[in-house]
Amino acid sequence: MVRAPDSPDGTPLLIACALGIEHLALRGVNRGGAPGPVRLLRTGMGPRAAERAVTRTLDEAALRDAAVVATGFCAGLALGMHPGDLVVADEARDPRGVTTCTGTELLAKALARAVPGRAVHTGPLTGSQHVVRGPERAQLRATGAIAVDMESAATLWSAVRAGARPVAAVRVVVDAPEHELVRIGTVRGGISAFRVLRAVLPAFFEWHRSLLLPRR
Repeated sequence: MVRAPDSPDGTPLLIACALGIEHLALRGVNRGGAPGPVRLLRTGMGPRAAERAVTRTLDEAALRDAAVVATGFCAGLALGMHPGDLVVADEARDPRGVTTCTGTELLAKALARAVPGRAVHTGPLTGSQHVVRGPERAQLRATGAIAVDMESAATLWSAVRAGARPVAAVRVVVDAPEHELVRIGTVRGGISAFRVLRAVLPAFFEWHRSLLLPRR
């Protein structure tokens, strides 16, 4: 947990990612400018791991009022997406239902400032139990979702189940319909996505600063 010296109210922020490479991208970044304590949580891969880790972490007394951001990499569903593009969810979907995200427009604008030159896409983010390939990508796109990953929906669902709080999901596209992981260029796309993920924290802090959490 890191507390910024100018923290106005001590409201914490929990940033959840699944993979070691995502955690590596985020943990080495200077967290100065955060408006309160920040916890970076590696949940492990998949929705069940995300649910367990987030539920356990938000049960800690210091984090019961935390705002929650789910982040990491994703598969883009919309045509025209490229590795390194950003996805800001306005809602996260899984079989249990839909979790509405907080401050989506504000967060998208903050990301555009934090990572200039990168496309920022806003829309529904859907959850999956597995890595999405080929025809399944088109099927998910037909539902209106613009991206898919395995942990965001479970993370946000678990967060709001634990208590009312602002939640958001920001993902970096690592593969897309015309740039699937199995194709040549995967390494280049992965490096691009890693660099973008390293640059997003200031936008998370700006989003966090703008929100007033309910007091219990």
